[in-house]
Amino acid sequence: MAQLLADTYRQLPDGVKRSVVCLSGGMDSSSLLLNLLADGQAVYGVSYDYGQKHKAELTKLKELLAYLNDRGYPIEHQVVDVSVLGGLFHSALTDESWKVPEGFYEKPNMKETVVPNRNAIFAAIAYGYALSVAGKQGESVALALGVHSGDHAIYPDCRPEFYEAIYQAFAIGNWDSEQVQLYLPYLSLDKHRILQDAQQSCAGLDLDFSEVFKRTLTSYEPDAQGRSSGKTGSDVERILAFHKLGVEDPIEYVDPWSVVLERALKFEEQHVSGEDQRPN
Repeated sequence: MAQLLADTYRQLPDGVKRSVVCLSGGMDSSSLLLNLLADGQAVYGVSYDYGQKHKAELTKLKELLAYLNDRGYPIEHQVVDVSVLGGLFHSALTDESWKVPEGFYEKPNMKETVVPNRNAIFAAIAYGYALSVAGKQGESVALALGVHSGDHAIYPDCRPEFYEAIYQAFAIGNWDSEQVQLYLPYLSLDKHRILQDAQQSCAGLDLDFSEVFKRTLTSYEPDAQGRSSGKTGSDVERILAFHKLGVEDPIEYVDPWSVVLERALKFEEQHVSGEDQRPN
């Protein structure tokens, strides 16, 4: 089923020129946004304030959208306020008293960063938005999501089986569901390959790759100035992806790039060796 889903939804459907995309402000959804713009899509972005502690990601997203607009790529964008969920859901990403764990996602304590049913809620809202855009415009719309293979191990709502099931449920529960097609181009990719895709998109759009990505935020625990900690699972994956790409991450970290890179490489080494000790 996983391979079938990846094959079915990794390409934009023929003739579709409008896309609704969930934008978090992180590198994956920002890469997907570039991918859509490079394809010539009219983009409708939707983001969520769900009471997340790392809400600075939405500020970064606003900066990115302004940057793109100034360069001739306007994006219609809405932020959906579901911040009440922060007080309802049990997660290190929403509880101010709960420290976000450090290290690789595969570690058991990374499950602490799961927000129960988050992607089902986000996808449901975005699907309704896509149906509405399709109805108003009288044409089919793509629903684009930046889920990728690196999330499958810890986040059940990022797995192919989940999207196969939820997309079928949406189709059953809505009129005109044939007007919304899923687009999940990163479902079988890791973050390094996602960044490669973003590089290609930037080249096609005549955009500066570093200028784009310094207006993103991936850290689950930025400081009061919005600087990334370099220690959370999302930080580590991002740092290693940029390192593999051979490019220094343009965002500002609490520590210099050489320090955060060395720490991330130690996390990676310990993960491979099965050690539990974490670098300072």
